Amino acid sequence: MKIERKTQESNEISTSSLPDIIFMLLIFFMVTTVMREFDGLDVLMPRAKMIEKLESKRHTSYVWATKDKLISVDDRLTRVDGLGAIMASKISRDPKLTVSLKSDQKAKMDLIMDIHTQLRKANALKLSYAAMTKAD
Repeated sequence: MKIERKTQESNEISTSSLPDIIFMLLIFFMVTTVMREFDGLDVLMPRAKMIEKLESKRHTSYVWATKDKLISVDDRLTRVDGLGAIMASKISRDPKLTVSLKSDQKAKMDLIMDIHTQLRKANALKLSYAAMTKAD
């Protein structure tokens, strides 16, 4: 009885475990990724009797204003006179953009009026005011 040996070797790489490895990597990155929203500035929001939720956060740019006249646009500090240029570039990229103004309840009205003027110059006419619900 003669036994024959197989001398041919396969050059293929086994890919049977590849979907498992990709799935494990996907789960790892989904668990370890931190989704954060804008931090903004230290602002004590005013109270309101009725508030409505924005339709979409995708087309929203946040402007924070403090009582110390600090202004932040999407987590970047800016001056009031530079706000118009920033918002004009944002509006040109996204015409559906809604500006959400989050101001401190002790912010002076002249600061709010300056922000309104800059937004009008940038043609950012869709404006919403952020507030907290009134605590009973």
